[in-house]
Amino acid sequence: MTNMETMRSRYLHRLSQIFPNIASASTEIINLSSILNLPKGTEHFITDIHGEYEAFLHVLKNGSGSVRIKVTELFGKTLSDDEIRELCTLIYYPTEKIDLVAKSKTKEEMEKWYRIMLYRLITVCKYTASKYTRSKVRKAMPSDFAYVIDELITERSDSSNKEAYYEEIINTIIRTGQADRLIAALSHLIPRLTVDHLHVLGDIYDRGSGAPDIMDKLMEHHNLDIQWGNHDMVWMGASIGQPLCIANVIRVSARYGNLDTIEDNYGINLLPLASFAEKVYGDDPCDCFVIKDMENSYDTDITMNMKIHKAISVIQFKLQGQFALEHPDWSSSEDRAVFNRVDFDKGIFSEDGKEYKMLDRNFPTVDPADPNRLTPEEEDVMNRLIAGFTRCKRLKEHMNFLLSHGSLYKVINGNLLYHGCMPLNKDGSFREVTLWGESLSGRALYDKLDYYVRRAFLARKAENRERAKDILWWIWTDMDSPLFGKYRMATFERYFLADTNSHKEEKNPYYSLLNNEHIVEQILHEFDLYENAHIVNGHVPVKREEEPIHCHGKLLIIDGGFSRAYQRETGIAGYTLTYNSWGLRLVSHEPFTSTEDAISKDSDIHSSDMWIEKYPEQLTVRDTDTGRAIQEEIDELYELLGAYRHGEIVEK
Repeated sequence: MTNMETMRSRYLHRLSQIFPNIASASTEIINLSSILNLPKGTEHFITDIHGEYEAFLHVLKNGSGSVRIKVTELFGKTLSDDEIRELCTLIYYPTEKIDLVAKSKTKEEMEKWYRIMLYRLITVCKYTASKYTRSKVRKAMPSDFAYVIDELITERSDSSNKEAYYEEIINTIIRTGQADRLIAALSHLIPRLTVDHLHVLGDIYDRGSGAPDIMDKLMEHHNLDIQWGNHDMVWMGASIGQPLCIANVIRVSARYGNLDTIEDNYGINLLPLASFAEKVYGDDPCDCFVIKDMENSYDTDITMNMKIHKAISVIQFKLQGQFALEHPDWSSSEDRAVFNRVDFDKGIFSEDGKEYKMLDRNFPTVDPADPNRLTPEEEDVMNRLIAGFTRCKRLKEHMNFLLSHGSLYKVINGNLLYHGCMPLNKDGSFREVTLWGESLSGRALYDKLDYYVRRAFLARKAENRERAKDILWWIWTDMDSPLFGKYRMATFERYFLADTNSHKEEKNPYYSLLNNEHIVEQILHEFDLYENAHIVNGHVPVKREEEPIHCHGKLLIIDGGFSRAYQRETGIAGYTLTYNSWGLRLVSHEPFTSTEDAISKDSDIHSSDMWIEKYPEQLTVRDTDTGRAIQEEIDELYELLGAYRHGEIVEK
């Protein structure tokens, strides 16, 4: 017997322990074969959420318009547009909508409203559940009303025998005061059944203040994956004590007026930093460190925030200089040792043979003879911050979830998902990147970086973890990083130099080659994708007049545009993508106003969509990666049946 035959025999014997006879194996084959013929579940792609919790939650609830499409398909000819919008709002915000409606109705009117809405919600539930097995639908049901919902949504429309039975269920629910809870349960179930799988293509963090709440919501989700963005990566680095990542996280939070994300949501004490900033920069107007989003800040907060902003920025630039000395072989390190190129007496910054007059010359903590050295007070502040970040339980839970559910890329159902770009040379070839003496490019670069990220969290030896931590900063800022995609990060220049020519950050050639079919196909082939495959990525905000579809639909940039700071420049709230059994649908969004408007005015995010691909025949589970895995199980079970029938294995 060959090794292959021995392995096959062992495997079939182990499989027989799960399916001990022909009947059990045959039953499983029937079940799995039936699943293959169900419609493909809807996938929902979102990216660049950037802490905008309310807008994210709304898009999550409506499935980028998927819920409204279902409701319109059912009731488009029988309900008015106002009634459809009211029903959709009830699905998105059941508790809040019920409370609002109850204020304007009598008890009798409210009971009638309950009855109407329950019947409509049950109809939507039936429709959305029709593409799944009853077992999967039952598992998705809220436990409190699982039996009742199961009875109601499996009612046959052509059956009159149980009409009084179902009518009495509804009446009893209303009579016992349980209508609110059942409506909430049905409204929770509908979006879950409408969207089967969520893909988050990075940048959950920074700019908006709601990232911790977004993470809590993602941790409740039934089926998702995450492709890390550069902003997520720097938070991951901060959580395990990488000093530069911590400084950067605080600097960006200060820049966007969101220090409460760190202090209030994660409970990390910033008082030592604030006290230090007040002591050192108390008389400094810190004019170069204005807050980008001042709408949610008080005047006193802004003044203090600007001082903190400057204090942590100076610390970051010093740490960058130290990092350059520690990693002289990394491509962008030397370029970012910015204090080494400052003439502090003249207030001049030198770059690429040019001299620039600096807007701010007050650096009381910088020693020109050793500009990258932290003062004892700065050292103390950083030590306290490192302790705060590494000891924060909630932050650790969120970062562990990012680690366990995330990766640098994912290949699924013919789509390649990543946040940023594939590092390329100008001729379109894969850029060779050297990390610790190892030359990497293409998929191998992604795989090795993914390995180092996990090593920074999970390596048993402290020295291996410490070494790997630095790669998270490299991913954030290096010219060769697939999550950064630029030749440099001009943070220092944007703060201190008036000449905007010094602010330019040249993008990787990837972004100029998006419509080169040969290049895009080369990237897809690198990940073993060929016919009808797509690249989906975010990272770069798409302006209203720009095109998110490239290379005849083979590459899609769907930056979600959730960040309000971006919307002023783009004029649009970005794009999302859905992939259902009929094709790929790109959805563009107008800015989300508020949850209050959504509830009181039944206003949805105004969206327009376009089909990237539309199929003449409906896709089934058989056409997916899951389907192919199921088919392998079926084939193995047929082998087991053969082994039973030929006497190789004895039935039990």
